[in-house]
Amino acid sequence: MRLAHWLPPVVWMALILLLSSDTGSAAHTQSFLFPILRALLPWATPGDLDTIHGLLRKGAHVTEYAVLAALWLRALVRGRGLGARTAAWSAFAIAVGWAFVDELLQSWQPSRTGSPIDVAIDAVGAVGALAAARRGWRASADGATAGLLWIAAVGGAGLLAANALVGVAAGVLWLTTPAAVLGLLARRRFRR
Repeated sequence: MRLAHWLPPVVWMALILLLSSDTGSAAHTQSFLFPILRALLPWATPGDLDTIHGLLRKGAHVTEYAVLAALWLRALVRGRGLGARTAAWSAFAIAVGWAFVDELLQSWQPSRTGSPIDVAIDAVGAVGALAAARRGWRASADGATAGLLWIAAVGGAGLLAANALVGVAAGVLWLTTPAAVLGLLARRRFRR
């Protein structure tokens, strides 16, 4: 057993515990995310910003547990020599178990709340990572890249149009939307 296989998932679990404390509370993430969101979306109302902030926080749940499941899958396959199916089920069980621990600890914090819905969101992240591993990391990354570029290009174009209609400056969208379109074109050219 090499420490290199086991240390990453254990360190990631410790980071999750750190974020379960007041450090990861909505008030703290809001203090640094709201200025960024205001710069990117100058037309957004306070209610819009609250909604986006909430969605970003739920997206963080998906991401942190996807990473946790992937790290445990790697550790169990390389460190224990388990088969892919057994390792995947074990990684999923560990991730969901840690999600329960995470939410339990949050329920004891005055600035946090524990939620069974968050455990379900965490499980979705774990399943997503394990599905990506089954499909192959390269193929999954390629598909995700294409999807995100399309979202950025189409969504950015929609936001640019909405900003133009209401007369609000679009800010950085004038850079990111064309960059997404160029990324799609480059991707198409290099895939030939």
